[in-house]
Amino acid sequence: MSYNTILIEKRGEVDWLTLNRPDALNSISSEMVGELNDYFGKLYHDRTVRIVVMRGAGKAFCAGLDIKERSDERGEVPFGGGFGFQGWLADVYIKMRRCPQPIVSLIHGPACGGGFAFALASDIRIAGESARMNAAFIKLGLSSCDMGVSYFLPRLVGTSVASELMLTGRFIHAPRALATGLVSEVVPDEQLESAAQSYVDDMLAASPMGLRMTKEGINVSVDGSSLEHVMALENRNQLMTAGSKNFAEGMRAFLEKRRPVYVPE
Repeated sequence: MSYNTILIEKRGEVDWLTLNRPDALNSISSEMVGELNDYFGKLYHDRTVRIVVMRGAGKAFCAGLDIKERSDERGEVPFGGGFGFQGWLADVYIKMRRCPQPIVSLIHGPACGGGFAFALASDIRIAGESARMNAAFIKLGLSSCDMGVSYFLPRLVGTSVASELMLTGRFIHAPRALATGLVSEVVPDEQLESAAQSYVDDMLAASPMGLRMTKEGINVSVDGSSLEHVMALENRNQLMTAGSKNFAEGMRAFLEKRRPVYVPE
């Protein structure tokens, strides 16, 4: 499938995904939903991609749903999960969490509504100094509990701050996002790519299976019903990674104080 609203630049084992509707502040169109569903859906079985870096073209990360397009839309409404367009868009965020590749989001300018949810559904968030994020849904007469925001945000910043942001629709700017742990780092906008590269390099130093299973383990542990539940998954993952030929290479590289050379797995 060729894409019109997103760009995929392949740099070795890393995909740099750019939301590419700059004239519309990368707002989410029906076409973009279809392309993101296709892209993230295919990642689940793609062993050649180990990491995804997600960013926006132009002046924004993503200003949220393209309201004008949705209000003007005619014809057949996309159908997802029994909930029409609502479920179709929601599938994107589910696929972002389900894909085994860590996702690093580079946030500059506005990240609103569904765009805020893109950032929240990522594994690592780096903010440019211009970043400002909000749960814009409530400003439109809707509930702020949308696109996974009510799931992700309290887990990232705690219930108190999440409630404030979701009940008011207020923006959280880069400095406070860093202070609350919502983002890992704040850098000048022009340094976002170089800041992301250091995280990418560190993750590429992990074995392919170790990286995938760490994302899986975090996802499951966040909702783990007990310590025993979580440790059972950890034990399973460690036995599987220890059985990989990359484990021996990782051990040798550590003892020899060099970067490991892993093979695909």
